[in-house]
Amino acid sequence: MTLREAIDARHSVRRYLEKPIEPEKKEALQQEIDRCNAESGLHIQLITDEPEAFTGALARYGHFSGVSNYIALVGKKSKTLGEQAGYFGERVVLLAQQLGLNTCWVALTFSKRKCKAVIEKGEKLALVIALGYGATQGKARPTKAAADVADLTGAPDWFLAGVEAALKAPTAVNQQKFRFLRSGDDVQIEATGGVYSDVDLGIVKYHFEIGAGRKPQ
Repeated sequence: MTLREAIDARHSVRRYLEKPIEPEKKEALQQEIDRCNAESGLHIQLITDEPEAFTGALARYGHFSGVSNYIALVGKKSKTLGEQAGYFGERVVLLAQQLGLNTCWVALTFSKRKCKAVIEKGEKLALVIALGYGATQGKARPTKAAADVADLTGAPDWFLAGVEAALKAPTAVNQQKFRFLRSGDDVQIEATGGVYSDVDLGIVKYHFEIGAGRKPQ
């Protein structure tokens, strides 16, 4: 499965089977997490066989069940933490999809107190990503049209492909509050408001990069 295929196949999943993740898949995820941490300076952590963070009222409110694996997105407190967590977290999410696993981004409906992530001095837990074998494969949600988020006049194919990939990015409450600004071959992506818009921006940038084959500014 290519990354573009993983974008198409991946949907948010909240109910998981009691099926452990195989050691070789854990190793593949850990290797990618190590690469992400080395590139970004983040402290992303893979936590497995740990159900406590997804027990209690918050998890029930979020309709989560069977979650015993998750990725903790931890990093130094900064203005860029959210965007970095989104970009590098989505790298791990799409690898998980390629490995046949399911995921769901989770900002509030889990127990931070029970989360087993190691948080060093000066660091912050931004959010987590539920991980495992889903009871279902989830389903696609409605998306905006490309023309809603970008001026497509005279747009080259690579730009159109990038925008289409970005529109399939998971965003908080499916808000899709972002916009593309293109000047020749230079592309900027800006958030237009909404909750967790910084995290969304990082995810959207990674999706655009995959679709377009080049990074936005």
